[in-house]
Amino acid sequence: MNEFQTTTTYFKKAGKENTERALELARARAEKLGIQKVLVATTEGSTGALAAQLFRDLDVIAVTHSTGFKKANEQELQEENRAAIEEAGATILTCQHAFGGVNRAVRKKFDTTELDEIIAHTLRRFGEGMKVVVETAMMAADAGLVRTDEAVMCIAGTGRGADTVVILQPANAQTFFEIRILEIICMPAPAHPAFAD
Repeated sequence: MNEFQTTTTYFKKAGKENTERALELARARAEKLGIQKVLVATTEGSTGALAAQLFRDLDVIAVTHSTGFKKANEQELQEENRAAIEEAGATILTCQHAFGGVNRAVRKKFDTTELDEIIAHTLRRFGEGMKVVVETAMMAADAGLVRTDEAVMCIAGTGRGADTVVILQPANAQTFFEIRILEIICMPAPAHPAFAD
């Protein structure tokens, strides 16, 4: 038969209350598939620290906001979380956002929409976490921390925490269209009457 089935878990609401369950689902699927690299988006660092601990035996990369994202010269990653992530053996990646950088400066200065924002808003049709997993995968590939010919587990969320987990094949930003989303492990349910209680 030319088919196979996997399970996608849908959370009734987006947000950080899904973090522990999302990480559990990610761990189980990584073990089943033999995934060795785990990317986790983290802002102030608590999600990154949790993931680093849970995936201690794997190669974890905690991807932070760029320095100055919210306020000039300020890094949102809290020092105690940085220490916990590093103590667990994970790598921390802080760099320009793949869907930001100079284009964001143009938008702010000239009040216009840039191409990277159109891509970001398109990915957000699947939820904020879907945009972030794609973005962090490009950032990690550009930094040389993940290969573009190997599947990785990507974890992100809506605002804070984790509610979206996918397996994807990364690509560099300059080869964006080569990214392949291979499997959706979990994500928030679409805000639609079909998904209402």
